[in-house]
Amino acid sequence: MYGWRAKIGRISPSPETVGAEEWRRAMPEGVCLVETRTMIQDVSAEGLAEAVTQVERAARELASAEVDVILQAGTAIAFFRGVGHDSELCRRITAATGIKSTTSFTAVAAAMNALGIKKPAIATTYIADIDARLAHVLNESGFDVAVIRGMGLKRSPEMGRVPIAETYRFAKESARAAPQADGIFISCGNLRTFEAIEPLEADTGLPVVTSNQAGLWHALRLAGISEHLPNLGRLLRAH
Repeated sequence: MYGWRAKIGRISPSPETVGAEEWRRAMPEGVCLVETRTMIQDVSAEGLAEAVTQVERAARELASAEVDVILQAGTAIAFFRGVGHDSELCRRITAATGIKSTTSFTAVAAAMNALGIKKPAIATTYIADIDARLAHVLNESGFDVAVIRGMGLKRSPEMGRVPIAETYRFAKESARAAPQADGIFISCGNLRTFEAIEPLEADTGLPVVTSNQAGLWHALRLAGISEHLPNLGRLLRAH
């Protein structure tokens, strides 16, 4: 039986090709991923609003597989409406299913707190409006954003085509632009990041949090899986 230790449910944005694949390659023995999707046209306020109307339907689909925890992926889906929107999504998922839930953004905030990151340098794939919303929510949540730089991409498939070398370069330059930063956050669930985490930590000396890495960590811990995983940075090695 697959998932004999735990089954992790993931609600992914419909165009995503990266997040679930990164998760599957890193899952501990005995843990499986169960995925469903919500339709989204692009990563804009309008596109994100379309996605959140489908949350209960998607959550019930995952509940039918008797998953142990449900994560709403798509980081921007959980912050674009301001502080507390991620908590509201969690309440909706749990109310519809009775299953523990989290979001990528909730996981990122928890991961940065666990690592002691207070002044993150942020690299994203987003357009300026989404970057501004992210910086606002983080600042209102007790963080002090040192810098935020976006790639200016609106369509998720374009985000999924960014090479890992470009992810590394862009995040490293973002950190260099803010000498006061005490950590790096790479935001986007459809951006390939896992192979860049260890090199970035080695080359910058800073802890690194990414949307997919933090989401995997938080979902595993909520499901009662406590083992540490290699090659995914300080977060999965120490917390």
